[in-house]
Amino acid sequence: MNTAIENVLPPQPKPKWLRVKLPTGKKYTELRGLVENYKLNTICTSGSCPNMGECWGEGTATFMILGNTCTRSCGFCGVKTGRPESVDWEEPEKVARSIKIMNIKHAVITSVDRDDLKDMGSIIWAETVNAIRRMNQHTTLEALIPDFQGVTRNIDRIVEVSPEVVSHNVETVRRLTREVRIQAKYDRSLEVLGYLKRQGVRRTKSGIMLGLGELEEEVMETLTELRNADVDIVTIGQYLQPSKKHLPVKEFITPDQFKKYEEFGLNLGFRHVESGPLVRSSYKAQKHIE
Repeated sequence: MNTAIENVLPPQPKPKWLRVKLPTGKKYTELRGLVENYKLNTICTSGSCPNMGECWGEGTATFMILGNTCTRSCGFCGVKTGRPESVDWEEPEKVARSIKIMNIKHAVITSVDRDDLKDMGSIIWAETVNAIRRMNQHTTLEALIPDFQGVTRNIDRIVEVSPEVVSHNVETVRRLTREVRIQAKYDRSLEVLGYLKRQGVRRTKSGIMLGLGELEEEVMETLTELRNADVDIVTIGQYLQPSKKHLPVKEFITPDQFKKYEEFGLNLGFRHVESGPLVRSSYKAQKHIE
């Protein structure tokens, strides 16, 4: 009897440059204790960010609003997909209070996509920023926003509350967008970033992941298009597969290659380029307001 043998390649072992030390330090320990005691919701802990110790030690943390269920099903993202719960209108005050408890100097706010809502979550976004401002007058802010389907009235709500940095990630190169970000559109993301700048946002930011099968010339093309959209800051990091259900890692990019992209980006005129295997969207975010 013939037996069909499935030819499945084993996952690539992580290279040594992706190994990280366990976070330590007095500031990290204090913040970790506060997060656990008050049951605070940060993407740093839920996403097991490798830079958590470093960021918390510098007084930076990332908070996710509008629940933990996304209406989109991106192939790279570990956030669950489904029908989200109803909006918690007390969330802006809860987030602002969490930031005060943790004594955060620079807060990054992000969210799931809420295509189920008429305003796509933009009202809660604006109210969250305003609540943080009221309760934490010395805390600076970065808003890492979804595309809001490109609806300008929703984007305007973010512009009106004036975070120090407004960020929206293209995530990958044009060719891979349909596979990596199923419901998103590459050109729409570029349009959102350009619109933010035209509306007066001082610092705009975007990020991409590498290792999904992109070519070097495609990465350089993406960086060029981001700069043409007048983006100020870009982050470039290694994609890591959240689970077996997600897109596989095609390649582990070397530190030297990340350095090459950093130099290319700086030569294009970006204010800041954070490029390295462990870089994530909010990595060294406090630097980006300087």
